[in-house]
Amino acid sequence: MYDVTIIGTGPAGLYASFYSGLRGMKTKLIDSQAVLGGKIHAYPEKMIWDVGGMPPLLGEQLITRLSEQAILFDPTVVLNSKVEGISQQDGGFLLSTETGETHTSKTVILATGSGILTPKKIGLAGEEKFIQTNLHYTVKSLARFKDKVVLISGGGNSAVDWANTLEPIAKKVYVTYRKDHLSGHEAEIERLLNSSVEVIYQSVITGLNGNDYIESVTLNGTEQLPVEEVIINHGYDSQNDLQEQSEVDIKMHPEFGIQGTSMAETSVPGIFAAGDAVNYDGKVHLIAGAFHDAANAVNRAKQFIEPTAVKTAMVSSHHESFKNKNKKIYAELEL
Repeated sequence: MYDVTIIGTGPAGLYASFYSGLRGMKTKLIDSQAVLGGKIHAYPEKMIWDVGGMPPLLGEQLITRLSEQAILFDPTVVLNSKVEGISQQDGGFLLSTETGETHTSKTVILATGSGILTPKKIGLAGEEKFIQTNLHYTVKSLARFKDKVVLISGGGNSAVDWANTLEPIAKKVYVTYRKDHLSGHEAEIERLLNSSVEVIYQSVITGLNGNDYIESVTLNGTEQLPVEEVIINHGYDSQNDLQEQSEVDIKMHPEFGIQGTSMAETSVPGIFAAGDAVNYDGKVHLIAGAFHDAANAVNRAKQFIEPTAVKTAMVSSHHESFKNKNKKIYAELEL
């Protein structure tokens, strides 16, 4: 029986793991993926600027740092395991997985983000073949696009961000979008429109042309555009059926996510939620907000198990667990 089991290992789940260690809780992390990091794996080479106190980091660098922090207190980590249901049992909760394994825990923190995300496919002839060569649904390596003619399909935040990122790297960047205006963040759209990126409005890809590689795309059924790389940013299909399949009644927010409170509580006592998984008035949809949710979730979980426990963990600068580590770091800094 664990004190807390955290489902999901994106920023919220990883920080919750670290913070529960600060609180001396026996912790388990479970994720359906084979690696820690959650949705950040969809953009490993995207630059992240808005994590407080940190220099701009690549997605993969942030994963590394969060993961190192998350396992500092030796939590049990279970990967490649999809939790399909939660039920109550004496003393806590029973978590069942698609492989038939079960886990028991006094409390649960849902850090499942938007669910298990699958990129929306374009659904054209040759798609599966070209995915093996130059049709992309995620950008794993910027070097791949150096001096290439790149077409990005989509007009939301992701498409606009990738167009701006690739503009100084690629030979030419096109953006094709079915509407007559882009729908990303205003500052990024303005940056794009003042760059060499060419936006083709009211246009959709209707054909992928080539043998082993896409050599051109057909737009609106007639126009042929020669390209060397194609990126599809049409959003994601989210598989988030954990709440539906659980015996416990976890209320959902009318807009999206789990209905929660600013203190990370859900409708089920003992089950908490953090990060993109939860929605409430005043919710901050940033990685920094995920850290805030995670700390609240752990603090509430701690008090759920031990009602007399203090409300928050001791600040790290005074925490006994870091005394020897701090001495070593100070010695290296010659302080």
